[in-house]
Amino acid sequence: MTPPQLTIDGPIATLRLCRPAQANRLELDDLEAIRAHIDALNATPSVRVVLVRGEGKHFCSGFHIDTVPQVDAPALFEALCSAWESVEPITVAVLHGGVWGGATDLALACDFRLGSRDTQMAIPAARLGLHYHAGGMRRLVSRLGLGTAKRLLLAAQTLDAEAMAAAHFLDELYDDRARLEAGALRWAEQLAGLAPLALRGMKRQLNALGQGTWRADRHAQDAAECARSRDLVEGVAAWQARRPPEFKGE
Repeated sequence: MTPPQLTIDGPIATLRLCRPAQANRLELDDLEAIRAHIDALNATPSVRVVLVRGEGKHFCSGFHIDTVPQVDAPALFEALCSAWESVEPITVAVLHGGVWGGATDLALACDFRLGSRDTQMAIPAARLGLHYHAGGMRRLVSRLGLGTAKRLLLAAQTLDAEAMAAAHFLDELYDDRARLEAGALRWAEQLAGLAPLALRGMKRQLNALGQGTWRADRHAQDAAECARSRDLVEGVAAWQARRPPEFKGE
């Protein structure tokens, strides 16, 4: 079985889930592979954007259920998704088909989510007798609101693409897979053209605000790094000259 693959093409990377015959379900080894990819991305500042994709008909069916009784699945998923939420580049989940179980939290840990009209999401924790992990609950409530979180966790409802967009799970909804792919490329190219130091600093601070861990001194550090950067000089010069900026992340 093929573990999740990371490919890098200039400033844009792709994390691809590669088990389409099993709806890209995640095994224990896959969690370790994704953690290794997180380390690689954090060590590669030239990567500015990561697209997260699933091969085949579905994005991901979550964690392999047969594995759950043998391991502390909630703790494993919480650690992985929290690490993914904090990865340095901007992350965009490209969703289609089913987004089930832990896959919903992997998607919520991304900065943006795009989907096609065949997308649907569900968290069957209450159907299985599984208590959902705390980090996933926080992300559900902070991104989607308490009401939607209760629909997913307590009522175990399935949301279709329109409901996902209405709940602000999806940032953009596309009519079909072809338009989704074109839209994902536009998002990636637009994000890759923005100032990376500012993006990374603001991502850290927004996440800290959402998690209730924001600190004024850390915000000041990120703001000061941008204020003395060459990117700021370039951005102002490009704005004045009415030309596209060429940011270096310096």
